[in-house]
Amino acid sequence: MSVAGTYDCVTKSPMGDQKSTFTVIPGDDGNTFTGTNQGAMGSMDVEDGRIDGNKLMWKMNMTVPMPMTLDCEATVEGDQLTGSVNAGAFGSMPMTGERKG
Repeated sequence: MSVAGTYDCVTKSPMGDQKSTFTVIPGDDGNTFTGTNQGAMGSMDVEDGRIDGNKLMWKMNMTVPMPMTLDCEATVEGDQLTGSVNAGAFGSMPMTGERKG
């Protein structure tokens, strides 16, 4: 099954649960992807998105509440997404999601 789609996600952050909509758009090569993660604090573009089977790895540049590069990874099983967002000094935060539609 493709990892493509839009996921309703929750990231467990030190500031509480952060809900977002994560969009995965695989590239023509099947090994890369682009997309966005939109939440209450704005939208972040996927950078350096890579696909390895059903595993996703990507970075996002956060600007609010402070500038920071987030290192992310997730595994897609069916319509479920589970992974983590590494926020540098703030550590790793669990992320879960469910594919919409």
